[in-house]
Amino acid sequence: MSNLLANAGVPAFKCPPGTKMHLLDLGTLTVDEGWLMRGANSSSLSNKNPENKQRDLVVLAALIEHPQAGLILYETGCAEDLEVKWGAPITDLFPRTQYKECNRLPDAIKATGNDIKDVKAIIIGHLHLDHAGGLEHFLDSGVPIYVHEEEFKHACWAVATKADFGVYVYHYMDLERLNWKTFPDSTLDLFQGITLHHSPGHTPGLCIMQVNLEKDGTFIWTTDQFHIKENYELAEPHGWLARDHNAWIRSLGMIQRLQRLFNATLIFGHDKEVADELTKVKKYME
Repeated sequence: MSNLLANAGVPAFKCPPGTKMHLLDLGTLTVDEGWLMRGANSSSLSNKNPENKQRDLVVLAALIEHPQAGLILYETGCAEDLEVKWGAPITDLFPRTQYKECNRLPDAIKATGNDIKDVKAIIIGHLHLDHAGGLEHFLDSGVPIYVHEEEFKHACWAVATKADFGVYVYHYMDLERLNWKTFPDSTLDLFQGITLHHSPGHTPGLCIMQVNLEKDGTFIWTTDQFHIKENYELAEPHGWLARDHNAWIRSLGMIQRLQRLFNATLIFGHDKEVADELTKVKKYME
């Protein structure tokens, strides 16, 4: 069944011929593994002072050249000036350890042969500061920003009350200068070949993105439902970044079924090794 679906010629199933999908490297964060995997770096009776392992996390975005919809951006990375926009203690807990000119969102887009001014639509998987901070580039642009309504409501509440301190930041939650477009659907076919699936757990309104490409098959961008491949392959829940565990488990099962059904390649929220392997094979997917 999965092979039949993956090879189906249904017009709305696949992206139009000529679609290209680029992985954008927007820098590297270095964090304690305890944030990423339950029990990581924990002390025990036999090892009261374990080594505190750290993990390099790539900051990713997707740029899709879609013949019908134009340039589509999935997530936007961090703000440029973290010392101002994040500040302490966030920059101490989640330091950005690699960030060159080529990692700036406008420059990363330019390296694909495109211009940030030509982006026609933005999809936000979730509104945490390392995924939506780049919205600062789109103030007053009128570019529509698609985000699940549960995520938008939660982010507004978190910023206003400071109840979820550190992960949502007010500077990119501008209600007047950004063109927000929310949706309530559990599954949304936003553009031909591009489907969003509501996957709560890490956040209430997180949405993964499924992209069905003509030549390279189906890709699923998991954003931070899975920070790293261990979260998916070992069904290893998040550590200190965990929120709704039961919802996370249900979303895990849904994504496992999607992967089997479409024989999909998964692109995890921050897994540097997985991203590097994909970009070594091809400059872009089509």
